Amino acid sequence: MIRQSLLWLSQQDSIFRLLRSNRLAWKFASRFVAGETIEEGVAVASQLAARGITASLDLLGESVSRPEEAIAAKEAYLRMLDQMAAAGGLEVNVSVKLTQMGFDIDEALCLQNMREILTRAAALDGFVRLDMESSDYTQRTLDFFTNELHPSFGNHCGVVIQTALRRSEADIERLITMGARVRLCKGAYLEPPSVAFPDKADVDRNYVKLMERLLLDGNYPGLATHDPAIITHAREFISRHAIPAERYEFQMLYGVRRDLQQQLRDAGHRMRVYVAFGTQWYPYLMRRLAERPANIAFMLGNLVKESVSRG
Repeated sequence: MIRQSLLWLSQQDSIFRLLRSNRLAWKFASRFVAGETIEEGVAVASQLAARGITASLDLLGESVSRPEEAIAAKEAYLRMLDQMAAAGGLEVNVSVKLTQMGFDIDEALCLQNMREILTRAAALDGFVRLDMESSDYTQRTLDFFTNELHPSFGNHCGVVIQTALRRSEADIERLITMGARVRLCKGAYLEPPSVAFPDKADVDRNYVKLMERLLLDGNYPGLATHDPAIITHAREFISRHAIPAERYEFQMLYGVRRDLQQQLRDAGHRMRVYVAFGTQWYPYLMRRLAERPANIAFMLGNLVKESVSRG
């Protein structure tokens, strides 16, 4: 019931128009969304850089239905790359959803858009991460990455693997063999048990297993988790195997466990924060909560944790 209600809310443009002018709604959203413009996203990335934390900018929006929308998104990413480079002191690093680039409209259009983005990123010595969407897109995304992008752009591009999916161990082995850069996350999509582990404990165990594989043999993996137990395990594993800090990085979402982000950075680990921004912040928040309604309690819990730690 909660999930259906949140999904319904995400589709109500009239509610979004009302909330965009509501200070309380934006106050909550701004905890997790950097703003609505490229300039605001870059400004947050610069603030993080001043604390020794890198960023990956993510323009909100996905599943476009018209070619002109995909082209507009591509142009926005080109401007984003240029503005990150012009800001000075920033790594040029962005995250992209293929459906935002026209993946469901015309794969040739998507490929053209992605090649333009990656060509610009490579010229700026930057990096582009393909975000992973639901399991319906997993094989298509990996095929697209493996066949069309990685051969030409190598370490300027990477992909995401979700440990909730049963197939992910085999995917990780193939990506390690390719030398591809992987961001490892648990995955927030609600998937059928035939595709994904239904129990959180199994998802966590799979995360730890694949994390260890990537730490030993992967190409600069991004360990995307806010789970304190998994982070503690990672730090112990890294210390035990004497893995240098330049071989991996921790990753977290903007606005989530900012205290832990800084603690890891202060301890000598590399930390990257995924910074989402854009006008589509309302449907973004609603869909993220709908994917796993427990995220509501998770977000509120993190706010309490940070408040206590500051006290």
